[in-house]
This record gives sequence, structure tokens and C-alpha cells, in this order.
Amino acid sequence: MIAPELVRSAQAGDRDALITLLREIESHVYRTAFYILNNEQDALDASQEALLRIYTKINSYEEKALFKTWVQRIVTNICIDKFRRAKPTVSMDEHEMTFTADNDVEQEILTGYLAQDIREAIEKLPEHHRTVVVLRYLQDFSYHEIAESLNLPLNTVKSYLFRARHTLQSLLQDYQKGGVRG
Repeated sequence: MIAPELVRSAQAGDRDALITLLREIESHVYRTAFYILNNEQDALDASQEALLRIYTKINSYEEKALFKTWVQRIVTNICIDKFRRAKPTVSMDEHEMTFTADNDVEQEILTGYLAQDIREAIEKLPEHHRTVVVLRYLQDFSYHEIAESLNLPLNTVKSYLFRARHTLQSLLQDYQKGGVRG
């Protein structure tokens, strides 16, 4: 949780406070961008753009909403813009696997496939469903925070999540029926 005093200090022109604030939110910003865009380079670009926008617009933040909600709205809007303009790309990093000596290699492979199946299923969701899934389940936002971040009615957020969960369940059952990959 970001300390309100840190935000106020950053808004008052304390450069060190602003840098500290940006460092505290950096990983959350990247994680959101990555799960929405599903591409490391695009996520890095979107994160950098979001942090720059936060840096330049910190004075426009009003304490009507939580700071994390304000930040999330910025990141999400940037990602949606990028998503609409983007051409599909493939990250080579997604195809690398790291094995640790402590884990069973077979279990490591199956876990990697499950994570890949989930990512692929989330990627197949419509943009608005994907965004609410990322905010709810990967960023742990409440329904109210999602509604505020995306400027949507609360019931719309609930509806999107319901439909997204239903779609994900169907997609993941399809993957399961396909059996273990070879």
C-alpha cells in the first residue's frame, strides 16, 4: 500500500518522494501491462509510458480515488491503446524453460504448460473481459476498484467477470480435453 504522505510529498515537488513512489509502483505497473498485452516488450514500453505519464501528471491526482486506482486507470488506458494499435508479436522469452534441481522435471513441465494454457485462454478473451480478469485476479483489485479504474458501473464489472470466468472455464476444459502436450 502506498503511503498517502508519499503521494502528497511527490505532488508538493519533492523529487526524491516522486522517485520513491515510482519505484514502489513499477512492478505492479509492469505486471498489469504484461497480463493485458501478453508480450514482454510491449509491456515494458507500456510500463515506461505509464510511469512517465504518472511522473508528469502527479499533480492531477486528486484523493477522491485511491492512488493505486488512479495509477491502474493510466496503465490500463495505455495498454488498451497499445492493444488496439498492435500487430501480433511473439516473445522468444515465452519459449524458454528453467528447471531447478529441487523440482521434479515432469511436474515443472506440466506446471509450465498449465500456466501457458491459462495465459493463452486469457489472451483469447475479448479486450474488456481480459482487462477485468487481470485487475481482479492478477492485481487483486476489488470490484469497486475495477469499476473506478475503468470508469464502468459496478454491475458491468460483475457481468464482465462472470462472462470471462465462464469463457475461461470452457477454454481451459478444451485444453484439458486435448490432453498433455507432446
